[in-house]
Amino acid sequence: MFRRKLTALDYHNPSGFDCNDETEFRNFIVWLEDQKIRHYKIEDRVNLRNIPSSEWPKSFEQYLQDVNCPFSVQERQESVDWLLGLAVRFEYGDNGSPVEKYKNCPPATATKAEKPSDPLIHLDSNNPDFKAGVMGLANMLKIQRHDDYLVMLKAIRILIQERLTPEAIAKARQSKEGLPVALDKHILGFDTGDATLNEAAQILRLLHIEELRDLQTRINEAIVAVQAIIADPKTDHRLGKVGR
Repeated sequence: MFRRKLTALDYHNPSGFDCNDETEFRNFIVWLEDQKIRHYKIEDRVNLRNIPSSEWPKSFEQYLQDVNCPFSVQERQESVDWLLGLAVRFEYGDNGSPVEKYKNCPPATATKAEKPSDPLIHLDSNNPDFKAGVMGLANMLKIQRHDDYLVMLKAIRILIQERLTPEAIAKARQSKEGLPVALDKHILGFDTGDATLNEAAQILRLLHIEELRDLQTRINEAIVAVQAIIADPKTDHRLGKVGR
């Protein structure tokens, strides 16, 4: 949480600083006072520099009071952040306005944008929680089980994108207006001997054909979904060939 301020102050380890490490913390406070804040005279920093002393916390508490820090020794992170802010203000005071300091810096050159990677690659497919979550979704959505949980997750993603998005749900809820059909133009192929039964049979046949068309559409969608899952070869450019 202190990385930016530490970087601005040229601290030697801005990313790895741990204020909960007692030795590192005490050394850091001494560095901050010696190099940046300089509230005490050099001869008055003796107690603060005596890092191994059991009396060091009292010296640090006195230091916080002397620099008018609003936080106590027990509020370590808050006091560190406040001291860093004070040091940054003093640093700017020593080096002039930050606007003047960085005004003539050359702009950073634009780098080529990296191709976004598949987020599924970074998942741990062996994690028990991951497996349980994928299996729960698969059971809920009635998706066929597979030995590879990442494959199952891809199938779940495809189903959600195609069936459960707000647009897909809204489209599915739209009422379909049927077109008028002239029954006399459709040959039944047999005669029941009753005109009413013949008409009912023609209607049932037309409904059955419509159901078959809808089934074929679903089969085609399933084939596309499966192809999207299995047609994802891994390319090894060193071997010069494609394959799993």
